[in-house]
Amino acid sequence: MLRSLLTVGGWTIASRVSGFFRDVLLGAVLGAGALADAFVIAFRLPNHFRAIFGEGAFNSAYVPAYSRALQKQGREEAKRFSSQIFTLLLISQLVFLAFALAFTPSFVRVLAPGFESDPEKFTRAVMLTRITFPYLLCVTLVTLQSGTLNANGHFAAAAFAPVLLNLTMIVFVALAFLFPDAGVAASVGVTVSGVLQLALMTIATHRAGILERIEKPYWSDDVRRFFRALGPAVIGAGGVQIALFADTIISSLLPTGGPSSIYYADRIYQLPVGVIGIAAGTVLLPEMSRLFAAGDPAGARHAQNRTMALTLALAAPFFVAFLVVPDLVMRAVFVRGRFTIAEADAAAGVLAAYGVGLLAIVLIRSAVASFQAEGDTTTPMIIALAAVAVNVALKIMLFRPFGAPGLAFATAIGAWLNLLLLVVLALRRGAMQFDDVFARSAFATAAGAVVLANVGLWGRAPIEQALTGLQFANEITLIVLTLAGGVVYCGFLLFGLRALGIRFADFSGRISPRPV
Repeated sequence: MLRSLLTVGGWTIASRVSGFFRDVLLGAVLGAGALADAFVIAFRLPNHFRAIFGEGAFNSAYVPAYSRALQKQGREEAKRFSSQIFTLLLISQLVFLAFALAFTPSFVRVLAPGFESDPEKFTRAVMLTRITFPYLLCVTLVTLQSGTLNANGHFAAAAFAPVLLNLTMIVFVALAFLFPDAGVAASVGVTVSGVLQLALMTIATHRAGILERIEKPYWSDDVRRFFRALGPAVIGAGGVQIALFADTIISSLLPTGGPSSIYYADRIYQLPVGVIGIAAGTVLLPEMSRLFAAGDPAGARHAQNRTMALTLALAAPFFVAFLVVPDLVMRAVFVRGRFTIAEADAAAGVLAAYGVGLLAIVLIRSAVASFQAEGDTTTPMIIALAAVAVNVALKIMLFRPFGAPGLAFATAIGAWLNLLLLVVLALRRGAMQFDDVFARSAFATAAGAVVLANVGLWGRAPIEQALTGLQFANEITLIVLTLAGGVVYCGFLLFGLRALGIRFADFSGRISPRPV
């Protein structure tokens, strides 16, 4: 388990680091004005639908169904099942792409109504969205192939695929002088990256001997079970996306720069979410599915406890940084080129509001696995919809008095509600059971986070005073605080774990990845 988590986490770190440089480059070239707002909408729309049709919703139904077929019927039957789902997915996405390209102005009008007051921004958003939307077709198929690889214990290729998005966009933005503007260059890079990701996953599945075929769908028991699970999962994911759609819709009503502030803050926020939360869920779901299918629920709960304990320990430093020094983070990362200090400070308020919900966000995927590993996608759906209802209501209440930070804070509250409901129901059903190792690890993590917060609160001012007048004062201050805080946090955490009797071996598990 630990090795698999580190494999996925390692490649995800590479993705997030390259994404970091991508967003720094975008900020320097696009700034946080009208052009950036139009690109943000064009980038968000296919990704909203990807989150509904792929990723969490699809994987929550597909991975347990595929794992069950692989465990009980063998590799060949599992391959037949994946081929049937691949064919259905390809057909549905081609139809949806044609529909989206035909009605792109309507999509933008509904999801970014504030842009209609600025015809130039609206026209630009429509053009860029038409360029980016084919990315959805490619990445949805990538999601299926990633699930197939993960269920067979191959994690590296699927975790590496998103790196191609960032690298490709970096190349295209660097070559923006060849395009009408940087927004067009970045949008073309998005779609080209989807093609490259699909090519990578096709090669990986072929080498692993599990490449899907175009095959006439047959309504076998496995396919029926998959669709029975997929329906609630899509509704649940759609519910979560309603909150994100609300962000997009309401942010378009904010003054110019509002959507961009949310985007840049979200990119920093997504670093720990992707590296830690999504990586943990990616590894945990197939492992718990396999253990439940093998009749070992105790082993599944063991894996879940270790994953959640490690997730908390890794996410705590980001949680502290987002709440204690968000302005320093945004200034050090983005203030260059067309990106100003005022824009960085505006995005910092959004980052702090997002930070309130960080620990909940990174734990949700692990908590949902309690249900999805046994094929229950209905309960997470109901919980997600309840959390979304609260989330959207809060967004409507908070966006006028608080602007972009109000939208982010509503997202944080919705995440905590989602997590608490998942945990309470899982505990009542016996699908989750916290053990002593988890409790002691969480206590040590909390103590380390308190110490780290004090480093940020009291250590920043002396460093900034010593660097007054230097060109890269913000960057150096952030680096020094990160290094000092990292040493203090890691040292205190390891001391606390040892004092509480927790050994590194307590986090080991059963999965060991096979290279692709």
